[in-house]
Amino acid sequence: MKWFAHDRREHGTAHAPAGGVTPKVPAPARGIRENAARGLPDARVPPHSRPMRYLVKARVKPGREEALLRAIRDGSLGRGSIAGDEYLHNMRTARRREDGTAVWVEVCFCAEPLAEERAYWAEFFELESVKDAHARSNCRHENGTEPWACGECDCTKKLEEKLQAEGQPLLATLLSDAPPAISPGIGRPA
Repeated sequence: MKWFAHDRREHGTAHAPAGGVTPKVPAPARGIRENAARGLPDARVPPHSRPMRYLVKARVKPGREEALLRAIRDGSLGRGSIAGDEYLHNMRTARRREDGTAVWVEVCFCAEPLAEERAYWAEFFELESVKDAHARSNCRHENGTEPWACGECDCTKKLEEKLQAEGQPLLATLLSDAPPAISPGIGRPA
């Protein structure tokens, strides 16, 4: 991977080319925090690994409602994914519209939207659409004003507030049909 080449030379793990002379290269940008302090993007992060917020529209697969509730209750939803507890957060904020679709805003760092998450969601949902949650030109990360801003930014706050006024909380609608044995504790990982 090209963006790590300088680090390997710096730490003595790269071999000098024939003739024993290592070519001079400009000093790379350091880590995310150092670059953010200098207002620079992280040069070690490939350009296809940039964060973005997406508006996800999906439908719970027939017969998978109880399994989804169990996975949320026991904290196993998304287990093994690099996205960690983002799945549980998404389910706590998801809304079910009158047409039966669920909608939520999701942060993703994949080159292809939800590339990592799709396999986990596919167990319980049929994804109907995944769209940018706001214009990329307004994204503080994309326009260079704040590297890696998507993790804690509020760029979709208005959209998320609008979604909270639509339909019903997805968990509440799933719980209303759930057997009593799996209802307690939903929304809190074990």
